[in-house]
Amino acid sequence: MKKRREISTAVQLSKVLISKVPTGIEGFDDITLGGLPAGRITLLLGLAGSGKTIFGLEFLVRGVRQYGEPGVLISFEETEEELTANSSSFGFNLQELVSSGKMAIDYISVNPGEFIEAGRYDLDGLLVRIEHAVSSVGARRILLDGVPALFYGFSDASAVRDVLVRLYDWLKDKGLTAVVTAESETEMIRHGLGSSLPDCIVRLTERISNNFATRYLRVAKYRGSSHGSDEFPFLIGESGISLIPVTAIQPAYEVSSERITTGIPQLDNMLGGQGYYRGNSILVSGEAGTGKTSLAAHLALASCQRGEHCLYFAFEESEHEIIRNMRSIGIDFQPWIKEGLLRFHSSRATMYGLEMHLVTMEREVNAFQPRVVILDPVTNLLSAGSLNEVQLMVSRMIDFLKVKAITGLFTTLTGREFQESPGEVGVSSLMDTWVVLRNLEMNGERTRLLYIWKSRGMAHDSKVREFLLTDRGVELVDVYAGPSGILTGTARTAQQEKNYVEQVRRKHDLERQERQCKNRRTALEAQIATLRAEIEATDIEMEQTQREAEQYEANMAEMSLGEAKQPGRRRGRQKKS
Repeated sequence: MKKRREISTAVQLSKVLISKVPTGIEGFDDITLGGLPAGRITLLLGLAGSGKTIFGLEFLVRGVRQYGEPGVLISFEETEEELTANSSSFGFNLQELVSSGKMAIDYISVNPGEFIEAGRYDLDGLLVRIEHAVSSVGARRILLDGVPALFYGFSDASAVRDVLVRLYDWLKDKGLTAVVTAESETEMIRHGLGSSLPDCIVRLTERISNNFATRYLRVAKYRGSSHGSDEFPFLIGESGISLIPVTAIQPAYEVSSERITTGIPQLDNMLGGQGYYRGNSILVSGEAGTGKTSLAAHLALASCQRGEHCLYFAFEESEHEIIRNMRSIGIDFQPWIKEGLLRFHSSRATMYGLEMHLVTMEREVNAFQPRVVILDPVTNLLSAGSLNEVQLMVSRMIDFLKVKAITGLFTTLTGREFQESPGEVGVSSLMDTWVVLRNLEMNGERTRLLYIWKSRGMAHDSKVREFLLTDRGVELVDVYAGPSGILTGTARTAQQEKNYVEQVRRKHDLERQERQCKNRRTALEAQIATLRAEIEATDIEMEQTQREAEQYEANMAEMSLGEAKQPGRRRGRQKKS
């Protein structure tokens, strides 16, 4: 897979200007071009429940697991037992990391009654405890979770501020990469700790739209570095935070000339005989019942038969419904699911917001690493957002799949006309191949039609084919195009039978005419032979006559010569006498 190209190559200069520490948080290092500023302080802002502590914990845990950097967690709100229990649901075993000496956790209670009334220790003791925790594990990362709680635990706010400033300076001197959490920047400014102290500020928010709650992350400040400044949706899931920097992706991905089969030989032939380009985006649009899911199922089956992973996002039917329904056309998905090559992810579009759908799909793709992804149908997402929002989401998903060279097939439900209407997802211009399915009602019968509206970069057949769903799968057959228009279904079959009968009749007529011609030829050849014999006999007779005439002339000439000699003799006899 090709690595994602983020934002712009020009901002790569920032990597020379400032050293960065990767957080290991999925997607975050992409939009910050490498992670958090190394050896500096990052302020993480967000209201309760926005995900601040989870972000900080993942920063520490992945620092240990992926980058070998020990960490320290200083909590002013939750105890070590609470943190350990809460983080276990994300697969973070804090106790194991503490036992191995890779992490230190210190809960510092700031209950106002304890400090003001009991006076257990002063603020300098706070610095000592933090320094001890850092040195005990050789920490390179530190999380200060809930720092503003100190101001409510001590009566002297100025003393707290001075100690925090000293702490910040000490962390920088030690080269520790620190994350400090607070609910709001206003809260920090009110206590004299404005936005000028941290080198990086990250805001976490949560908004509700159409009754759907979505979390967003935005890098509000990053001193000395360029960064993605947009809001990015993120998901808190079983493995922590998943963030997709979709608005930062540019269409600067490599393309492939490899072709993959559609799973339908006749459709492959329509696409130049080889099928789709790998990594292309395919749109299959049509009315209800035209066979969009069946067409997608053939692509999924072909992917599994090649030994490649296929991920199927279903927004209309459950996994078991699709498996059952596809058996009716001879496709059995169950063996491929057991083999681990096919995975379904079924969810109602109204389950959560569009951004959460997008992040969920991105997370599933990264986890399963498919070569083919199917979204069926994307028009159902209109129930979770406006047309513009769905168009934006689909376009971002297309770019995300193209970056990873994943072939994506999107199905859309259209009206009675094949053109996309305002109530449908207008993303056809973004697709590389567009296959249109239509219903045709004629002579009291409904038939299905298929044709290719466009397919970039390849020669393709634009003729209409009849789309048949059989127990052997999808079959495409030529329609009958005659003077009265296109005939399909039983009308096509009847016309084909009529054509066949006509062909048989014409064949018989031709055979009869051929026999007649042959007989006539034979008779004529016999006549010709008789005439030739007569001609030959005439020629012989003429030759005989000619010879007789010549003989007669010869005889006559000889007789004439004899008569000429006889008078001379008489004259001689007369003289003698």
